[in-house]
Amino acid sequence: MPSIYLDHAATTPMRPGVLEAMLPYLTDYFGNPSSLHAWGRKAKAALTEARDTIANLLGCQSKEIIFTSGGTESDNLALFGTAPVPPGTKRHIITSAIEHHAVLHPMERLEQLGYRVTYLEVDANGRIKLDQLEAALSPDTLLVSLMFGNNETGTLQPIDTVGRLAKTQGALVHVDAVQALGAIPIDLSSLPVDLVSFSAHKIGGPKGVGALYCSSRTPLFPLIHGGSQERKHRAGTENVAGIVGFAAALKQTMAELPGKRDWYEQLRGRMISGLQELLGNGQVVVNGPDHPHERLPHILNVSFPGIDTETLLMNLDLAGIAASSGSACTSGSLERSHVIAAMRLPEERANSAVRFSFGYTTTEEEIDEAVRIIAGIVSRLRSARTVDVQMDKMG
Repeated sequence: MPSIYLDHAATTPMRPGVLEAMLPYLTDYFGNPSSLHAWGRKAKAALTEARDTIANLLGCQSKEIIFTSGGTESDNLALFGTAPVPPGTKRHIITSAIEHHAVLHPMERLEQLGYRVTYLEVDANGRIKLDQLEAALSPDTLLVSLMFGNNETGTLQPIDTVGRLAKTQGALVHVDAVQALGAIPIDLSSLPVDLVSFSAHKIGGPKGVGALYCSSRTPLFPLIHGGSQERKHRAGTENVAGIVGFAAALKQTMAELPGKRDWYEQLRGRMISGLQELLGNGQVVVNGPDHPHERLPHILNVSFPGIDTETLLMNLDLAGIAASSGSACTSGSLERSHVIAAMRLPEERANSAVRFSFGYTTTEEEIDEAVRIIAGIVSRLRSARTVDVQMDKMG
C-alpha cells in the first residue's frame, strides 16, 4: 500500500540537518541559558545566535523576536498581551470569520472581558472585504488581527493594505503568519504590522516551538509570569534545542523560497488536471482564489460534489493517503469547516471539501499516484451512492 503524505499544512516532517543541529543542546550543551556558568553561557550563545538568525531572515531586530511554545501561544500572547483587562479607552477589535481557532477562541474570551469584536465577512474565495474593514475602523479600534494565508484554502489577505488602513485610526495590527512562513516572502521591515505569529513545525522544524514578532514600539503585557526570560515578555526556561532547530529549519526553507512557489504551483496544477482528466471537470471543484498571487501555493482545497468529506477522508487513509479537512469532531458529530461556511459555498461543495497540502518532500510521482487512487475512490463512492439512490426509489 502506498504511503503518500499530503497534509503538510497540518505539520511537516523534520528537515535534514535540523535534528543534527538540535542534538548537542539535548546532550552535551544542556545548560540553562539563564545560568552564569560555562554550561549556561554555551546555551545562551546558541539562543542568541538562533534569535539573530531568525530576525535577520524575517527582516526585524533580534530584540523583537519572542520565543514561545508555538503558533497558538504566539496568537494568544499577541491578543491578550495588547488588550488590557479591564479594557482601557479603546475597546474595539477587528478580526475575520475565517481565522484559526487560536485567534477566534481568544476573541470570544475578550468579548466576555468587555471588548467589542467585529468579525469581517469574506467573499466566495475567502478574502476579506476591504470596504467592511474601512467601515469598521474607528478611533476606538485597538487591534486588527488577520491571518496572512488561510490554513484551509490558502487564501492570502491583503495585509499591506490592511496595515495601512489600520494605521489611519491608530490601531495595532496582528498577523497570524503560521501557514505563510516559508511559503511566501515575509519582510517585517516593510510590512505595516506590529505583531506576527510563527511556528516551527510548519516549515520542517520541531513541534513545541514558535515565535512572536513584536515591534519595539508596541507595548506587550506578559501572559506567563515567574522569570525575566524573553525580555520579561515570556517567563520560563527557553526551549534551546527547539529554538536552534527552528532557526535551522528557517534557514533551509528561506533558501528554497525563490523557486518554491513555481514548484508547488506545478504540483498543484498537476493534481487538478489529473483529477479533472479522470473524473471530469464538473466533478472536481477548486475552492479558493484562481490567481496564484492570491493564495499560498502549497494548499489545494477541492470539493467532490456528492461525496461526503468524512467518508472520503476515511477511504483515503485506508488507501495510505494523508489529507485533511477543516471539519472538527465535536460531541461525536462532524461539523462543517467554519472557513468554508464563511465563504458561503453551495452545500454540496461545502460538504465535500478536502484539503491537500504539499511540502519539501512531495514528488510528482506521489501526486500522480495520489490522483489515481483518489479518482478510483471517488468513482467507487459515486457508484455506490447511485445504487443506494436507485434502491431507495424502488423501495
